[in-house]
Amino acid sequence: MFSSFTPPRQVKIGDAAACAGTTPRAIRHYHAIGLLPEPVRGGDGRRRYGYQDMIRLLWIRRMADAGIALDDIRDAFADTVSADTDGDGDSGGDDYGIAGTLERLELTLRAQEAELRRQRTAVQRMRTEGSRMGLLSDFVTGRLKGLPEGSVRQADLDGLLVTERIFGPLGAAVQAGRFIALATHPELRKESDRVDAAEEALDDTIAVDDPRVAQVAAERHAFEKALQAAIEDSGLAEGDDALFDSWDTLHPATVDEGEDEAGRGSGREQKTMSAFEAVGKMPYDFSPARLRCMELAEELAAHESTAS
Repeated sequence: MFSSFTPPRQVKIGDAAACAGTTPRAIRHYHAIGLLPEPVRGGDGRRRYGYQDMIRLLWIRRMADAGIALDDIRDAFADTVSADTDGDGDSGGDDYGIAGTLERLELTLRAQEAELRRQRTAVQRMRTEGSRMGLLSDFVTGRLKGLPEGSVRQADLDGLLVTERIFGPLGAAVQAGRFIALATHPELRKESDRVDAAEEALDDTIAVDDPRVAQVAAERHAFEKALQAAIEDSGLAEGDDALFDSWDTLHPATVDEGEDEAGRGSGREQKTMSAFEAVGKMPYDFSPARLRCMELAEELAAHESTAS
C-alpha cells in the first residue's frame, strides 16, 4: 500500500530554512548578495522554494560550514553556470568551480593553525613561568631564565613589554640585561628604587629650575654609571653582543632593509609602526620638572662621553 503522504512541490521560507538548518534571515541575506536567486512568489506575495532552490541552499550551507566565504561560494556558483553555458553542461570536473577557493581556504586554515600553535605556546610559557613574563617573546624570556624567583618585578616586565612593542624583541632582550644586573645586585636595586622615588617626587608642583631637578639628574647619572659598570663586570655586555649575533642568525637581512625593528620577529600579527611613531603614541605622565631632569641626566652622560 502506498503512503497517503504527498510531499509539497514548494515550501515557504520558514520551512526552507528549517530543512537547510539555517534561518529565514540568513536566506534573505543570500538573496540580497546574489548568492541564492529569488524564487517565484505565490499569490500571497511570499517566496516559494522548489527542489532546485533547496539543493542550492543545502550546498550553500555545506560550503559555509566548511569555512568558505559567502562571496567565494557565489563566485563558485557563477563559475558553474558559466561552465554549463560554454561547455557540455558537465561541471563535475571542477567540483562546482571551487577548486581555487578551496586552495585559498586551505592556506587560510594553515595560517590559523600556526596562530593557534603560537597562542598555545604563549599560554604554556605563561604557565611555566607562572607570570606574565611568559607572554613576552621567547627571545626575551630566554635571557631572564635562571634568575631567583621574584627578582624580576612587575614594573620590570612592564618596561620590557613597552620596549618590545616599540623596538622589537631584540631591543627588549638587550634591556633585559639591565634587570638581570638589578636582580643580582641588591645594593643596585636599592639605589634604583631610591632614585626612581626621587624622580617621581618631581611632580607638577616642582619648577623646572628648582635645584632638586639638577640634584636628582646627577643622582640618576651616577646610578646609571654604577649600573653599567656592574653590567660590564658581570659579562652581561658580552651577552649583548651574542644577542645581536643570535638575532642576525635567526633573522637574516631581507631585501626590505627598511623594515622597522618593532615588527621583526615578534611572531604577532600586529600592525607595525616605526619606533618614532610608537614613542609618540605611548603616554608617559611626566611633569615638566621630571622631563627636565631626564634631559639634564642625558646631557651629563653626553658630556662625560665626549670628555673621555
